[in-house]
Amino acid sequence: MRIKPKKSLGQHFLIDHNILDKIARSLEAGPDSPVIEIGPGTGALTQYLIRHYQDLTVVEVDQRAVEVLHDLFPDLRIISKDILEVEWTDIIINDTPRSVIGNLPYYLTSPILFKVLDNSLFFREAVFLIQKEVGERIVARQGTKDYGILSVQLQRLATVKLLFNVSRHAFRPKPDVKSCVIRLQFDKPALSCSLKNFKSVVRTAFNQRRKKMSNSLKPLTGDHQLPESVINRRAEELTPLEFEDLALLLEKQGVLTH
Repeated sequence: MRIKPKKSLGQHFLIDHNILDKIARSLEAGPDSPVIEIGPGTGALTQYLIRHYQDLTVVEVDQRAVEVLHDLFPDLRIISKDILEVEWTDIIINDTPRSVIGNLPYYLTSPILFKVLDNSLFFREAVFLIQKEVGERIVARQGTKDYGILSVQLQRLATVKLLFNVSRHAFRPKPDVKSCVIRLQFDKPALSCSLKNFKSVVRTAFNQRRKKMSNSLKPLTGDHQLPESVINRRAEELTPLEFEDLALLLEKQGVLTH
């Protein structure tokens, strides 16, 4: 059964079976490892995931798609909710790190990425089909125009890799933008500062990225003097580790609270 993609849900169904199989194989999980698929739609990618992974859970908000999934995969565990409203503890039964995968709606890519990032302790890896422009921002290097909030936060907490590009002709309907597949491996050491403060420092700095850190961080630090190592630099010049060190220092000095 085919359903008409909903613009309100940002639906672009991937129909190229070679690409679908390639995405499914991009996870490094073993066949017994638990996998969560975000936004399976009518099961185009799901059919390949089921072949490779025995413990699969899908999260789908579109009730029309949920009905199709029930018909096609009677034994599949389906969570019928908006992924942004899901509590991971409602899905994850034990402490085994999960792999998460999905063809993400373009307009929800950043919120979903940040939701996964905020709960990265639950995951070992993530493979997502996303807008190419966003993928390029994620893997952007320090000092480039694409380097920003997504770059810093994801690169500090995960090893990021842009795996391959996907033609717009592989979708129904064709999107107006190019796509790519990225993999995030959550293999980095835990933050030495709180995640809340790390994110706050990064966001505040990049909100005025043209200004020097001494000015861009004023909404957060007031008149507090920043270290000489960062005071005259701009946000795009700092590495993820330098942002972490700065957040930790501000915590120790009592400027930021845990």
